[in-house]
This record gives sequence, structure tokens and C-alpha cells, in this order.
Amino acid sequence: MFTGIVEEIGVVEQVLKGSQSLELLIRAEKIVEDVHLGDSISVNGVCLTVTSFSDTTFSADVMPETFRDTSLRQLVPGSKVNLERAMPANGRFGGHFVSGHVDGVGTIVSKQSVDNALYMTISAQPELSRYFMKKGSVAIDGTSLTIFRTGNGLLTISLIPHTQEETILASKKVGDLVNIECDMLAKYVDHLMSMGSRSSESRISLDFLKENGFAD
Repeated sequence: MFTGIVEEIGVVEQVLKGSQSLELLIRAEKIVEDVHLGDSISVNGVCLTVTSFSDTTFSADVMPETFRDTSLRQLVPGSKVNLERAMPANGRFGGHFVSGHVDGVGTIVSKQSVDNALYMTISAQPELSRYFMKKGSVAIDGTSLTIFRTGNGLLTISLIPHTQEETILASKKVGDLVNIECDMLAKYVDHLMSMGSRSSESRISLDFLKENGFAD
């Protein structure tokens, strides 16, 4: 489990490519201070398992499903990546619930600077739109963000100066791909409602969710 608060920007040192897989060697500082074999680390929003490490690097494997469904397949030596360690049980929860299980890949269609903010509009897969709502949460390349505007298969996020400096998002260009993880709570509510619609005996309904504070 992650929070979407990026701890460090790492640099890809080496990429060993299979036909549908990768082995990544990533250089980092803070992330490897207390790393152990088998630890989970979010790399651009994708939960990967540490397979080896040194004082300055760690390695992780990317399996075929992750290779196909995320932007990690585009990484090359020198690529910068957002890194976050799994949240400890006694840690501060600064973002939102992020699993590291990416739901889809989006494409940046526009960037606009407005005073101290950077607006970024992303085209997402149509099936993800149901999970987007104004003021709702989304993780973009592993960064916890608030949706500023949504509609027509697009979502717009606003990056404050700190996020621009401490993540890779501001350096992304129009046309670049980003990993999208929709809000976990929205997905659970959607699943419960769809299950309820298939069962006449289910107590899950929109009225039930409103009565119990899960919907407006």
C-alpha cells in the first residue's frame, strides 16, 4: 500500500528487455536507505518487488502483464522515475489509498502554466471515466493528485510548485504516456453497486450508499 506522496526521483541505470518483460536497475538514495529483498517500491505508480540492491541501486522485474499495461515498457537508461516505498503501519498518511496496481495508461494532451500552477490535461481510456469526479483523487505516475476538471474522456490535474519540483510530472511533454490508478474507494463502490444490480437479494443500492455516507 502506498499514499501517492513521491519520496524521490530515481534514475534508470540499466534496462534488460525480454520479449514481454523487463529487468530494471534503478539508482536512488533515500529509497535504498532501509531496503530489503522482497520490499515493494512504487516506480511511476507501479508496485514492483526488490530483487537485489546495493548502497545506491535496486533491481526489480516487470512481468508481461505489467509490461503490456503500463508505461514502464518505454523506460530507457537515463529515464527519471517517481519512487515511493510502501507505507509503514505507523506512517503518516499524506495522500490517498494507492495500491500500485495501474488501471490504464493515459496521454498528455495539453499543459498550461497559470500563475504558480501547472495544469495538465490527460486523455484516458473511456472505461476509466466512470471513476473520475471533480475534486476526486487519482494517482498519475504514482503521484496523489486531485482532479481539477473531467469530461469527454479527459481529466485535468493541477500541479503545485512542490509537486512540479519533487516529481517527474512537470518534465513530461505533450504526447507522453502516464500511468493512471483510479481511486480505490470509487472502484470498490462501483463494484458493490454492480454486484447489487445482479442480485435481487443484495442490500447494496445508491440509497443504501447515501444513507451510510458513501455517496452524495
